[in-house]
Amino acid sequence: MVTNAGQEILEKLWIDTVEGENEFVELKKLGREGTINRLAKSEHVVISDNRVKLTPKGNREAKKVIRRHRLAERLLHDVLDVGVDDMESAACKFEHIISEDVEESICTLLGHPRECPHGKPIPPIRCCKEGKEIAEKIVTSLSKLRKGQQGKIVYILTKNHKNLQKLLAMGILPGVPVEVIQTYPSYVFQAGQTQIAIDKEIADDIFVRFV
Repeated sequence: MVTNAGQEILEKLWIDTVEGENEFVELKKLGREGTINRLAKSEHVVISDNRVKLTPKGNREAKKVIRRHRLAERLLHDVLDVGVDDMESAACKFEHIISEDVEESICTLLGHPRECPHGKPIPPIRCCKEGKEIAEKIVTSLSKLRKGQQGKIVYILTKNHKNLQKLLAMGILPGVPVEVIQTYPSYVFQAGQTQIAIDKEIADDIFVRFV
C-alpha cells in the first residue's frame, strides 16, 4: 500500500510528466529520497541517472490520487463553499481518506465533473462513463429547465470570477432550491424567497438536481 507521502510524490510526478512536457523529473526536485526509493521497490517509479519516472503501475495509482484530490476540491468549493485559501490543504487531506465507494458517490453527486475549480482535468473512470446518461437526467444546467420545473442547486461551474461573485452575492449557493418562473427573454427563477433574473450565459453555469 502506498503511504500518504508516496501518494504525494506520485501526484507531483503525474502533474509534471503526464500533464506536463517532461519525461522524467529530477530526483532532487522531488525530495523525500527514502519515499522515492520505496516507490521504486514497489515498482511504482523507475529511477535512472537521478531522474524519476512513473511506471504503468505508478501511473494508475497517480491517476487515482489526482482524481480524488480534484474531486475533493470540487466538493469543497461547490458544495461546502470552502474558500480557495483553505481548499487546497483540505483537499490534500481528503485525497488520502476517500474510499473508492465514497469517491464514486461524490462524483455522481457533482454530476461527474470534468474539471477541478482551477480548470485542471479530473481523470474519468468507470462511474463517469456508465453514469453519464443517468447524471445528465438527474443533474443539468439551469438554462435547460422549463418554466415551472424545480430543482436544487448542486454546483456552479464557471471560469468567470465576476459571474461567480455575482451569484454568491445573490445567495445562489449549493443546496438552495430553485423554480423556473420564466425562460425568455431572460431566465427568471425563484431561489428561496427571492426572484432573480439572469442571462443564459450565467444560467448555463448553474447546475441543479431535479427534485
